[in-house]
Amino acid sequence: MCRMVRARLRALVCRLRAVDWTGSAARRDGGMVTSEYAMGIVAAVAFAVVLYKVVTGGAVGGELERIVKQALDARM
Repeated sequence: MCRMVRARLRALVCRLRAVDWTGSAARRDGGMVTSEYAMGIVAAVAFAVVLYKVVTGGAVGGELERIVKQALDARM
C-alpha cells in the first residue's frame, strides 16, 4: 500500500514539474548554444575592457591608490 501511494505521489510531482503555472507544458532547454556563449564572452570582454580603462584612468586610479594606501597604513 505504501509503495503504491509513493508511486502515485512521484507521478504527480513529475507531472507538476512538467507543467508551468499557465498550464502549458514547460519548455525543456538544455542550455545555451555556441553562438550564445560567444556573444556572452564578447560582452564580458567588452565590459572588462571598459572597466580597465575606467580604473586605469587618472582620477579613478588616483582615488583607488589613495584608498589602498590608507588601508595599508591602518593600525590594528
